[in-house]
Amino acid sequence: MAAAAEGLVPITRKFLASYYDKYPFTPLSDDVSRLSSEIRTIYADLLRDSPASPDEHELVQEAEAQPAHKIDENMWKNREQMEEILFLLEKSRWPESLRRPSSPEESELATVLDNMRDKVQKCLSTLESFQVKNSDHVFNTVMTYLPQDFRGTLIRQQRERSERNKQAEVDALVNSGGSIRDRYALLWRQQMDRRRQLAQLGSATGVYKTLVKYLVGVPQVLLDFIRQINDDDGPMEEQRHRYGRHLYTLTTMVLLIRLLLTLSWKRFDAIKLNRDRLTVLEQAVDVYTSEFERFITFLREVFSNSPFFISAEVAGALEGKNADEYTEISVPAGKTHEVSLSVESVNSYIAWDFSLIQGKINMDIGFSLEYSDPSGNKSLILPYGRYEADQGNFCTVMAGSYKLIWDNSYSSFFRKVIRYKVDCIPPVVEPVPSAGEAKE
Repeated sequence: MAAAAEGLVPITRKFLASYYDKYPFTPLSDDVSRLSSEIRTIYADLLRDSPASPDEHELVQEAEAQPAHKIDENMWKNREQMEEILFLLEKSRWPESLRRPSSPEESELATVLDNMRDKVQKCLSTLESFQVKNSDHVFNTVMTYLPQDFRGTLIRQQRERSERNKQAEVDALVNSGGSIRDRYALLWRQQMDRRRQLAQLGSATGVYKTLVKYLVGVPQVLLDFIRQINDDDGPMEEQRHRYGRHLYTLTTMVLLIRLLLTLSWKRFDAIKLNRDRLTVLEQAVDVYTSEFERFITFLREVFSNSPFFISAEVAGALEGKNADEYTEISVPAGKTHEVSLSVESVNSYIAWDFSLIQGKINMDIGFSLEYSDPSGNKSLILPYGRYEADQGNFCTVMAGSYKLIWDNSYSSFFRKVIRYKVDCIPPVVEPVPSAGEAKE
């Protein structure tokens, strides 16, 4: 029997915002930012002594670029970089002197590299398992709402054939000498194909065209859900807003680890890998793998408990909560975004809550708050600072115009996308008692 869908609607972004409130993610360790910064210093020193080759320059650009916005695209990017690191940590890829250590220092380094490889391999296995289970969870949930007859069997058979063809395509690329980068470019294209096929099922087009006349009886709520699940502005955008920046930071960190290994290996005979640099690399791998596994474990719990469908009543109630609405705005490089509030009464409260939706490690935006009196004279209420996110409020002591300013003028290349809410709460005025009440 198919699962009952009467009275249900697909999850909405507002529902996920309410649901994710119950699942706050403990921020990443400060060691992530510290070690990433130290790696940048080390590779800058290496490149100063020995300029980058074209391939190395491409790696530097990738490590310093803004990570992709989508959660699953970042997952694939982390998986790709883990494989690249494992490739570099194969003993056959080590510098010649490390393969046959002749000193205690070289023997110690060889042991450290073996341990690093074990940690990265374990982390990669965790990610691979997460991706497989998450994909199966979505597909199996979809299938429970289909009539349990030949229609479901045909769709399952179609998926199995499609997956066999995709694996054959990957095998052919590997056998022809394709690189890890080539393989992951293909895997990501295949992931996008899976998305398109899911959307085609929702609209009964493409490879499912022959099933159109058989889709009578399939709940409309299911068709709506699988057609919109991956929309750029759909429910999954809330996922990116809540948890994306942590993953973006880890994406940048793993790229930096790979970059440092690549540069060190090609310059090993000239500069060696001294104890300080080895310690940074060892700590970086340890922190990255532990934090990434913590993040994956957290997401697994969140995703496994999150419903795909909710009652129409719940959706309607959430849509009615206009007071909780946030605004999203893109602030171009070199520009600012301002919100002006006209405050009529002293002792009003101005409150704000904002965060960057997307960005690379250490990416932030300037924020300040200023007051203008009726004559146009300005004074700074909140001094300029740079934040990834901030919440705050203050009680006004003067009526007039207040301006909240998000400043991206210092950025030459990157736009900043912020999600914010600003409130002006008037003072609570106690009712004046009547003459009779005063006597009492």
